[in-house]
Amino acid sequence: MSANPFFEAWTTPFEIPPFDRVETGHFREAYEAALAAHKAEIAAIVANPAPPDFDNVIAAMELAGEALKKVGGVFHNLTGTMSDEALRAVEREMSPLLARHWSEIHLNPALFARVDAVFAAREKAGYSPEQLRLVERKHKAFVRQGARLGQGERQRLGAITEELASLGVRFSQNVLKDEADYVLVLESQEDLEGLPADFRAGAAALANERSHAGKWAVSLSRGNVEAFLTHSTRRDLRETLFRQWALRGEGGGENDNGAVMARTLALRAERARLLGYATYADFKLDDTMAQNAGAVRGLLDQVWKAGRARAGAETGRLQAMIEAEGGNFPLAPHDWRHYAEKLRRAEYAIDDAELRAYFPLDRMIEAAFHVAGELFGLRFEEQKGLPLYHRDVRAFEAKDAQGRHVALFVADYFARASKRGGAWMSAMRGQQKLARDQRPIIVNVMNVARPPEGEPALLSLDEARTLFHEFGHALHGMLSDVTYPSLAGTAVSADFVELPSQLYEHWLLQPEVLRRFARHAQTGEPIPDALIDKVMAARTFNQGFATIEYCASAFVDLEMHLAGEGVDDPLAFERRVLEAIGMPDEIIMRHRSPHFLHIFSGEGYASGYYSYLWSEVLDADAFGAFEETGDIFDAQTAKRLRDFIYAAGNLRDPREAYVAFRGRLPAPDALLAKRGLVG
Repeated sequence: MSANPFFEAWTTPFEIPPFDRVETGHFREAYEAALAAHKAEIAAIVANPAPPDFDNVIAAMELAGEALKKVGGVFHNLTGTMSDEALRAVEREMSPLLARHWSEIHLNPALFARVDAVFAAREKAGYSPEQLRLVERKHKAFVRQGARLGQGERQRLGAITEELASLGVRFSQNVLKDEADYVLVLESQEDLEGLPADFRAGAAALANERSHAGKWAVSLSRGNVEAFLTHSTRRDLRETLFRQWALRGEGGGENDNGAVMARTLALRAERARLLGYATYADFKLDDTMAQNAGAVRGLLDQVWKAGRARAGAETGRLQAMIEAEGGNFPLAPHDWRHYAEKLRRAEYAIDDAELRAYFPLDRMIEAAFHVAGELFGLRFEEQKGLPLYHRDVRAFEAKDAQGRHVALFVADYFARASKRGGAWMSAMRGQQKLARDQRPIIVNVMNVARPPEGEPALLSLDEARTLFHEFGHALHGMLSDVTYPSLAGTAVSADFVELPSQLYEHWLLQPEVLRRFARHAQTGEPIPDALIDKVMAARTFNQGFATIEYCASAFVDLEMHLAGEGVDDPLAFERRVLEAIGMPDEIIMRHRSPHFLHIFSGEGYASGYYSYLWSEVLDADAFGAFEETGDIFDAQTAKRLRDFIYAAGNLRDPREAYVAFRGRLPAPDALLAKRGLVG
């Protein structure tokens, strides 16, 4: 093994991690040294004989742990994108150790005494608003992690935290293995019926990679599955692929997540009670915009009712189409996308395959960059020759209007077996101005089917939206302009963090953006105005389906975390919740529980999957601020958006932040109108 790069200062461009030198064997050694260094830094804060104040307690904690952040920024990026058994073994080992480390810090009574003293004196200390916000957030974090508990309770809480970390890793690794191990092999031309040419080419390339040369293969990445379910005319193959997709993390084998879910829910409930909350949902929602389960249920119920009515009408129309074609079967979940696409073509004359030709990946990247330039003055320049972790990964320097460095943006868009499913934003390095003016390194990950060499990657409209969505998250990280690391970027409440991403999606479908960037992959011709008109007319098409599959997942998440130990059989509980809300037989949850990574691979969205809907209330209203000016790039509105949302991190309460931008809080009406669920 080569010398460990984590023990060196990185002299790479932008101080990007030297991935060309990082080996899996480096991580254990690097983590051990980083953990020891952080423990020593915390011990020094505790042992400081000076009276506790902001600098020697709060700021000192912010400065501590830099080595740990350095290792973690690389490790967590690779476990999501370049996973193999060796890396997974390190993840299984380190996850509980890291959880124990952070738990010991938050449960250290001497450290909390110093934090508590700073908190008690905060009103008379003359702190800046940002310092005051940090003191309050730090103190609340300690309390929510059990700092006020007795010794026995602290010990139990520490053990719970450690076990939950191991369970989260086990859950995500089980799902990844289910996704990575399976491909649907298409043996003949008959198996390809209905599939577009670019999909066939990608399937042939994947088959080659998976040792099925001369055939075609479909993986379980969401983009691949949804494209196959949309276009394949082979109902038997649609059913086979859909079943494998729906049953990830289930099936009774070594990758089954049933026991993992039950134990996770029980431990979360126990921890919540130790901290004085009736349920885990009460604990989690206490630190959000929603504040309680009643508010979440109220929003979900309102949207569910409208979505359920719309989905019922959609079901009737799709069933009528099946019967008109001579089909003698009821509409099933593996049929929905196929017949919905047929209906969309019939009603709006939009063909998904035709539309994809106007959404090449490279042009959509350019479009996302262009919007950031018009709104925030950013310019992106691709950086060649950086030591990145895979040949498909690209890097771009973001500069402001004066040419100053803002951030490094890393883009990893193509699916591969080593990458977990879905799409996400992460940070290899966050922004801060405390130790130095540190600019961030932000990553976007997607799972677009990789085309054959020399061919352009074509996106569905949903994939193009996802690219804009994740880039909205990326901008939230890149534009961050705060002093303290704990308040930077996306470190905001779970039901506010989706506002910057969901809001950014709106610009994709603006005619002036489409005319400029939606260009045919082969001819370069701009998308015809007639096709833009059709896309705009079809914006609320199939929204009953989309609303139901999303809301069902949010309901199950919430009810599971309200029930806690009562969920001894998670799959049976899932069925009961769906029955109680009147789940249509023709639709399944967007994320069924055994592969619901949002809520079981970590706690970021646990009891908080509703937050996409909560943020949609905000984003539907927020884009109206631009529409009301008559200019979707209005400079004054964009400045408020940057100052109070994208650049502000967690400087203020999210309600205050939104009012500072918009002048008021929104009502759900804008969301219902956006989804076409009114009138």
